Amino acid sequence: MRGWWQDLTDLVLPAECGGCGRPRAVLCAECRAALSGAAPSRVRPVPEPAGLPAVHAAAPYTDEVRAVLLAHKERGALALAAPLGAALAGAVRAALETARRPGPAGRPVASQGRLRRGRGQAGCEREWPEGDGEGVRGAGPGDRAVLLVPVPSARRAVRARGHDPARRIALAAAGELRRTGTPARVLGVLRQRRAVADQSGLNSRQRSDNLAGALEVVGGGARLLAGGGRVVLVDDLMTTGASLTEAARAVREAQAAAEGACAARERPERPELPELPELPEVDGRIVGRGQARGTRGDTVCSAVVAAPPDAFEINRN
Repeated sequence: MRGWWQDLTDLVLPAECGGCGRPRAVLCAECRAALSGAAPSRVRPVPEPAGLPAVHAAAPYTDEVRAVLLAHKERGALALAAPLGAALAGAVRAALETARRPGPAGRPVASQGRLRRGRGQAGCEREWPEGDGEGVRGAGPGDRAVLLVPVPSARRAVRARGHDPARRIALAAAGELRRTGTPARVLGVLRQRRAVADQSGLNSRQRSDNLAGALEVVGGGARLLAGGGRVVLVDDLMTTGASLTEAARAVREAQAAAEGACAARERPERPELPELPELPEVDGRIVGRGQARGTRGDTVCSAVVAAPPDAFEINRN
């Protein structure tokens, strides 16, 4: 059966398959099967960083998949964004399905949030910017679309490549999700607020230290992230999980700050609150309330095109 992305050959007509080099196809049958032929799976790096949201990947990062990702990222084979986006869309669906599965007492593991009628979870009115549904623009009251938040590349890398691979794949994935009935939009709300070192050659601890505190949510983005809908962090590749962990930290802090500000405007004079229980710990680190893995208050999960093969082999429940 002719895949929908193969229609691109009628317009682009690349000289060879982006994965194996066979002539005249965006992707040949073998490379398509390697990329999207298996069901997306939950993946976990070892060691698993504290605060890493649940991650689903479409394919192991080997052979053809590695070649396709590198061709898109480093060699400017932009037509490959379509099949890569389709693979990422499958991983997003798997992430959403896992989030909807019932937990203890038949409750969802992660809440999708309350339905909104122009008001946020804390009940205050939102100021929604107008636009076309990309970047921090275009969200509106009652919008229940899945929010795909790409992990940003360093500005120097974007300049060198001439494009942002994760953002381009996220846009293709959002289009595929909408085509198959899942409302989705891309929110490019994350940015690097300081320079980071090249991650290649760094181990998991060094990558975590390199990225700690490096990301932030742009002005106006927090309001869009705090409405209670499902946020899916997306990237082309997960290795140690450091980038997704830092992205999740930035998103969760922005959500908490926006909801706190909203609640404060609603309740300027609050009664004295009872003493709160201690915050949970994950791998020895304190995690913000509602943000520990598996809690119902966390509305953040993540999806990637590929992950190392050994990340698929570990299936801890």
